[in-house]
Amino acid sequence: MCTVVIDVADAGARLLAVRDEDPQRAWDDLGEWWPDAYPGVIGIHDRRAGGAWLALDPRTHRLAVLLNRADVLKLPESEVLSRGSLALESVAGRSPEAPLRMHGFNLLEVTPTGSRVLHWDGDTLRETPVTHGVHMIAHDDLDDPRTARIEAWLPSFAEARPDHEASPNDENWADRWVELLARSAELSPEDDRAIIRDNNAHGYPTESLLYCTAEVSAEAASVRSHVLAEPGHWG
Repeated sequence: MCTVVIDVADAGARLLAVRDEDPQRAWDDLGEWWPDAYPGVIGIHDRRAGGAWLALDPRTHRLAVLLNRADVLKLPESEVLSRGSLALESVAGRSPEAPLRMHGFNLLEVTPTGSRVLHWDGDTLRETPVTHGVHMIAHDDLDDPRTARIEAWLPSFAEARPDHEASPNDENWADRWVELLARSAELSPEDDRAIIRDNNAHGYPTESLLYCTAEVSAEAASVRSHVLAEPGHWG
C-alpha cells in the first residue's frame, strides 16, 4: 500500500514515494545492488526476491516505482513470478507485456519526455498517461478518489506545486512536500487517510519504512532516500 506523489512538467518530473512493506522482510537502502545485470542502476533492494521497489538509471534518466494492487490472477502460487524485476527492467527500457505470471501492480515509469502508469490486475494490462500537474497513486488508479489518502491530500500537494515557468530551478520543492508529508503524519498511522501508515489494522502486515524524493529531467536524474527511525511512525 505504498504511495507516490508526482509532479509532471515540460522539463521532466519530480516525485515523493513512500514505501510500505513488512518490517521483517530484509531490504537495503539506495545503492548499486545489480552491477552485473543492471550496471549503474541504483535502487531500493529487496533481498528476498533480489529485485527493486524503486530503481533509477542516472545515465538514461529513467526511473520506475512499483506499487502493489489487488488482482484476479488465477495461477497456483508455485507458478507466480516475483514482481521485483519490473522496476529494474523498466529503467533498462523493457516495460512489461501481457500476459504476466505476476500478482497485481501499478508500475510508475518516469522519463524526461513523459510519465505513465502500467496497471496489471492479473487479467488485463492497461496504461494511464500521467499528464502535466500533480498526481497521486497508491493501490488503485491514478488520482483515485476511492483511496482515502489521495482524496485527503492531493489538493494540498497540488497547492504546494511551484510555478515551473517562474521558478524552473526551484530547489525547495522537496522540502515543501516533505513538510506536507510530516503534517499528514499527525494522523494516526492506522487512519485510512494517512500516508505514513501502519496497515496491520487493514489486514496487511506492512508499515511505512522510508520515503524517497526524486527528480528526472533531460539534464539529470537523482534520488534521495530517508529511512524512518521506527516503521509506521514519522518521529
